Amino acid sequence: MSALVVAVDGPSGSGKSSVSREVARRLGLAYLDTGAMYRAATWWCVHTGVPLADQDAVAQAVRDLPLDQGVDPDAPHVVVGGTDVGEAIRTTEISAAVSAVATNLAVRDELRRRQRVAIAVEAAASSFSEGRGIVAEGRDITTVVAPDADVRILLTASEEARLARRARDVHGSDDDAAVEATRDQVLRRDADDSTVVQFHVAADGVVTVDSSDLDFEQTVAAVLQVVAEVSGTRA
Repeated sequence: MSALVVAVDGPSGSGKSSVSREVARRLGLAYLDTGAMYRAATWWCVHTGVPLADQDAVAQAVRDLPLDQGVDPDAPHVVVGGTDVGEAIRTTEISAAVSAVATNLAVRDELRRRQRVAIAVEAAASSFSEGRGIVAEGRDITTVVAPDADVRILLTASEEARLARRARDVHGSDDDAAVEATRDQVLRRDADDSTVVQFHVAADGVVTVDSSDLDFEQTVAAVLQVVAEVSGTRA
């Protein structure tokens, strides 16, 4: 039985990270958060004093990035140079800076290479998933990193729903003040990343799941249903 590769893309606040992680857990697959890679690369550049405006220096720093990223959906870890940066990469400082790294084409080439390696590793019996496969999520997994994935999904949601979710994640509330506090971060990141990758409209062969009116459990169920219909694999 060959490894199952599920690729999930989507904009900020669509739920792709939490949903993909839960889908991986229920299917007994590995889980790859590619957004965490870009955040870890950003943290490394900031930590080592690399000017983010110096694209060549950033690209070289990322090529040298000592990244250890776990793929266990129950306990994913992100360690850079021996330092656990799982919390640090989610700070406002990194969120505000990550687009400068993520839109660097040389950085994207290097991290895409690493992502393909991580996906390929899960086909081996000695891997975390014991060869069952992986759920990889990000911005360009369905189109560039793994265009031949068994299942390709664009997980999207309305701008209103995405902003409310991110506000709850960051501020614990989705009142007007919390939504406004996250608006720039969410929409600017999407706008910046849209200059180098398309993740708002599904490419040919990619199934769209709109989670605007779905809660977390319903969204997980919708994604699992697509996986079952496309690949025959059920949780």
